[in-house]
Amino acid sequence: MRPVSRALLALSLVIPGVGPAENRDSPLTSCATCHEEQSSSQPQTPMARAMWRPETDPAFQKKAAFTFSRDGYQWRVERHGASVTYAVSHGKETAVLPVHWIFGDSTQTYVLEVDHRFYESRVSYFAPIDGLDITPGDETDRLLNLGEAIGRELHPRELQACFGCHSTGAVVDGELEIASSSPGLQCVHCHTGVEQHQYDIARGKLASIPPKLGHMATEDVSDFCGQCHRTWGEVVRRRAFGLADVRFQPYRLAKSRCYDGSDPRISCIACHDPHVDVITNDATYESKCLACHAATANGGAARAKTCPVSPTTGCIGCHMPKTNLPPTHRAWTDHYIRVVKAGEAFPE
Repeated sequence: MRPVSRALLALSLVIPGVGPAENRDSPLTSCATCHEEQSSSQPQTPMARAMWRPETDPAFQKKAAFTFSRDGYQWRVERHGASVTYAVSHGKETAVLPVHWIFGDSTQTYVLEVDHRFYESRVSYFAPIDGLDITPGDETDRLLNLGEAIGRELHPRELQACFGCHSTGAVVDGELEIASSSPGLQCVHCHTGVEQHQYDIARGKLASIPPKLGHMATEDVSDFCGQCHRTWGEVVRRRAFGLADVRFQPYRLAKSRCYDGSDPRISCIACHDPHVDVITNDATYESKCLACHAATANGGAARAKTCPVSPTTGCIGCHMPKTNLPPTHRAWTDHYIRVVKAGEAFPE
């Protein structure tokens, strides 16, 4: 397993407290004061939309209720004013639970609480079909009773990971503090030292500047993003192989022959700006491929092999194919960059 670097440990997603005691009553300076462009676009990103309160979830702004049936069980997720309920019925039995948190953007899963125990809902909302279906990972489960139809219990560490990756401020000093969480990923989630920096700016000082993620080595960026998107080491350790791992971009990218942990041209942030919504136009990314696979401006040779089929266009469609993952009702761009052969099985 690849070791975790000291740089990553220094930038890990351990959210600090609200600052030194002497600063607790000082006014905070908003990040938008200096970083207006990033602060304006970041709320539109999937990361910022990674978790919702029921009253703000856009799915329920369009439709008040969603229903789904399977194997004699019926699910109904319904908005009532500012609240949402999750109901499961089987025969004459019905269980109705309040929804407090909704995780995800295109795919939305409900986290339910029963007697201080937390459950991942058995069904989820999928934007591509504008409706409910079985939550990914549960497709083959055989439901034996109403309790199992409600959802799968989340163990404490799993619950902490869910809130840690989908919200801001939920994990404090290594402990889960749901009451302190805010939906989605905000600046402080990825940038350590933000709060101290805000206090210093408010006091007219520039004593602390959060470390820039863009200065990290490619391998460290992969591990940093992989804390939520799955690192190479985590996938291998859990042996989470199969079609579903197309969702784990850092792992898939690391499998690529051209991946180089010391080359910034192949890092996550070389192609994706986390402060703007995901660009879905493949042609936008071709210049990133050509940074290595094209002749230099002064006519020098390409740093890497030039494609013999289409040297300057169509890179993504050919070498990073979209793969349908049926449980999610969508296709995912496979970040395993390779020469794709017709009819080949999905490479795990």
